[in-house]
Formats: sequence, C-alpha cells, structure tokens
Amino acid sequence: MLKSKAYQFWFCTGSQDLYGDVCLAHVAEHSQKIVEALNASGNLPYEVVWKPTLITNELIRKTLNEANTDENCAGVITWMHTFSPAKSWILGLQEYRKPLLHFHTQFNREIPYDTIDMDFMNENQAAHGDREYGHIFSRLGMERKVVMGYWEDADIQKKIGSWMRTAVGVIESSHIRVMRIADNMRNVAVTEGDKVEAQIKFGWEIDAYPINEIASEVEAVSKGDIDALVEEYYDKYEILLEGRDEKEFREPVFRTGNLYGFLFEISSAFHKVYQKLTRAQDALPVIVSIASA
Repeated sequence: MLKSKAYQFWFCTGSQDLYGDVCLAHVAEHSQKIVEALNASGNLPYEVVWKPTLITNELIRKTLNEANTDENCAGVITWMHTFSPAKSWILGLQEYRKPLLHFHTQFNREIPYDTIDMDFMNENQAAHGDREYGHIFSRLGMERKVVMGYWEDADIQKKIGSWMRTAVGVIESSHIRVMRIADNMRNVAVTEGDKVEAQIKFGWEIDAYPINEIASEVEAVSKGDIDALVEEYYDKYEILLEGRDEKEFREPVFRTGNLYGFLFEISSAFHKVYQKLTRAQDALPVIVSIASA
C-alpha cells in the first residue's frame, strides 16, 4: 500500500517588541486561533504547526534554519500581524531553502470603527506589515506564494491547501535521482548540459550508466516475470490498438516489460519506488531515462 509522509507546515507570525507584552500576547493568541481554524477546516491536506512569534532577526534566522533541517517541514506560512521591520528578515530569508507562503490576512474580519483606538491600530497592522514584508521579498528577488483574503473563508483555505500540495511536490522533487542509460561522460559538468542545470535548480541527481553495464541485467529478467507484468498492463489499462494487430502490438509491450522488469529488480537499491515514482512520498524516487542513439 502506498504510504504518504505526514508533512507539516510551520505558521510563523511576525511582529516586534515595540508594542509591549500585552500586545505580543494577543498576537500569539490570534495566530494560534488561526492555526486551529485552518487545521479544523478540512480544506488543508497537511497539518499547520504554530510557532512562537518572531520579533528579532536572531529568532527569525534560527526558526527558518530549523525549518530547513526539519524533515517533516515542507514549508513555512508567514503572516505579519503587526508591523514587523523587514530588515530583520533578510538573513533568515536568504538562508531559507523551502517553499514559503506569505499569508496576507487580518485577524478581524471587520474594522471596529466605533471603538478603534491607537492600541487597536498598533496591534492590527497586517496591511502595513504585509506591505513591508512583501517589499523585502521583491528587494531580495525571492520567489514566494502570496495568498490574500480572510483566514476563515473556505476559498482562501483551499488556496493554501493547493499551495501545500505544490510545496510537497517541490520537496519530494529535491530528492529525485535520475538514472540515464547510454549517456555521455559521467558527472562532467561541461558536457552534462541540462542535467547540470536540473541539479542546480531542482536538486535532481542525474547519473549516467553505459548500456553494456545493464544489458546482462535486463536479459536476466525471466520471461515469466515479463508475461505477468504485461498481463498486469492489459488488466489495468485500456489498450487502444487503433487498427494494429494485437499480437504485433504485444511485442513492444513485452520489450518494455523486459526493461521494466530489470528496473523493478534494481529498484530495491533505491528503496523500491520506481513502480510508484510519480506518487511515492515516503521513499527516494528514481527516474530512469534512456538516451537516444
């Protein structure tokens, strides 16, 4: 049975100590309520984990680096409840390596015009704080996802959920190893072209193996195993012959099964995930590519 890793997303709220302990206590309380509501909504595929309010550059940097090294953390959701001076975020953001969502929201749905005062305005400055926070991202030239809207609205929660799925795909992709068969010189950067760029951009490790090293392994796959695999293809998928002879059509399917059988045999070395590589989340994925002559 395919297992799915229980990833988490950290909820980090920005503020500063200028407003005093009472205000910061409210900030923490409000962010905890938002996290609880998001988790209870049923619109998010993964758990959101509340983190203490970030008020200094040291704490911001420490928290984001902890997110980098936490294997269960697939990304960070940030929200500026009050005004959080964005200069404090520079080092932390520069060192952060995972997907990040900037959640532009307010704790209160409506502004209490009849009772509003300076204390309320200081405590609820997300509009101001989020502009400051967005500015530093643009200044640093960093990519992030921005979701804007009220945190209790289902459509906003679903947008966060959609981003979570993408973020998990990014994290899983960073662990992919790609096996190239019949390729050029091994691990030589000047001849590897797009494979070098794929590793720089996505973290994909792309290794090449000469055809002669795997030919004997492919031939070692038994006919019985191949026949069983071909029958599985025909059982699980609708085969469109499109005017071709069925027996003739089975031959390339058989050859594909031969190679696939070999890959299935070697997949134990890569945690046996080739069979489910497009959906596996609990093991090291493997992609095998055969270079054309």
